[in-house]
Amino acid sequence: MKRDQLRRVGVQVIAATSLITLMVGCSAPTILLSNSSVSATEAAPLVGDTIAASTGTATSVTSATSTASPHTAVTAVTKAKSALAASTIPEATPAPLTNDFTLAVRDVTQKVTPAVVQITNEQVQYDQYNNQGYNVPAGVGSGVIYDAQGHILTNNHVIAGASKLLVTLPDGRAFPAKLIGADPLTDLAVVQITGTNLPVAQLGNSSQLQVGDWVVAIGNALALPGGPTVTAGVVSALNRTVQEPGTTNSSGYQTSQGPFLFDVIQTDAPINPGNSGGPLLNLAGQVVGINTLVAGQAEPGVSAQGIGFAISINAAKPIADQLVATGHVIHPYLGISYVNMNPAVATQLGVNPNTTGVAVVQVVQGSPAQIAGLKRRDVITAIDGKTFQSDSVLQQTLASHKPGDTVTLTVLRGTQKLTIKVTLADRPATLGNISSQYSVA
Repeated sequence: MKRDQLRRVGVQVIAATSLITLMVGCSAPTILLSNSSVSATEAAPLVGDTIAASTGTATSVTSATSTASPHTAVTAVTKAKSALAASTIPEATPAPLTNDFTLAVRDVTQKVTPAVVQITNEQVQYDQYNNQGYNVPAGVGSGVIYDAQGHILTNNHVIAGASKLLVTLPDGRAFPAKLIGADPLTDLAVVQITGTNLPVAQLGNSSQLQVGDWVVAIGNALALPGGPTVTAGVVSALNRTVQEPGTTNSSGYQTSQGPFLFDVIQTDAPINPGNSGGPLLNLAGQVVGINTLVAGQAEPGVSAQGIGFAISINAAKPIADQLVATGHVIHPYLGISYVNMNPAVATQLGVNPNTTGVAVVQVVQGSPAQIAGLKRRDVITAIDGKTFQSDSVLQQTLASHKPGDTVTLTVLRGTQKLTIKVTLADRPATLGNISSQYSVA
């Protein structure tokens, strides 16, 4: 699912006099639903079928070539139908839920809610009269305490731009929080509080999830007073790839592309603004995901229903470990900005309109791409032999590598088809003058 169909769910923007929901979303391609109906007509018995009468005996329907007379066959069918009509078929009764299941969501709630925190993002606002700066609440999201040292896992967009972070526990205690590290490329962050008797949630193994498993989402939906909100649903799909919304300016113009998120869990558990950074839990009360996004509109004016996304804990935990250890995350880097191919771009570059891949817009000076010989207007049609079946192929393949690895690119340069090997480097914190309106790899 692409960025224009998604919106973040983490931040409630609090103005001086009102609560404003910050939700990024714009029109999306129409999603067509097929509505098929089934005619409830009586099906004639097939030749050779058997019809079970109420007595438990089976009456055979004979064929036209049977040695039985037509009268006998008709009589047999008539008797069988009469027997079926006369029999009483009890209405199906759902199997009663076990006591363990009926209490499961309640048990998860009681076990984990104490460790689900509210994170208030405070930012500096300047007085328009004397230009004096002061902290004001700019947004509210969620997080989960996952170890005894007070480390809290949340989304990067929950804490982005904060000059001060305040963490409030469901028991009413409030702590100033220290930002340990944040990673915009994976939309994850770790903050830390210092306190005694801190509740801790257990991290699970998201690779054990299966579609249809029940899950519970806990978070500070809409920043409602009185503590976290609990919702429940099922795992709707696994291993999704989604692209987050980019940033926009005051005019609504998109100024940067959002990152791709991989190994994402799709769920129909209701996720609302303020839930971002909160845990998605299995029925054992273990954190299996970090709630991050919801689908916006299926088409203009039509909201998508029951489609939320959580970063799997197996993807999030290694990022959290790096942030705690070093304060930053190492990502492999080519050193290009690019746009996805489409017929219009292909025409400008003089290649087949059906060409798939990405077109290089900029090459960073001194980057691995520049050293390997990539040039502006090159079209990358494959990486490590993988063709571009989706927009995320380049980013997902790079994410499976580490700095120092070599990738093989298949490149079209005008009428030439080239094979270029690139040794990846560590992605720098700043990308120089590379334009943020394009995707970067």
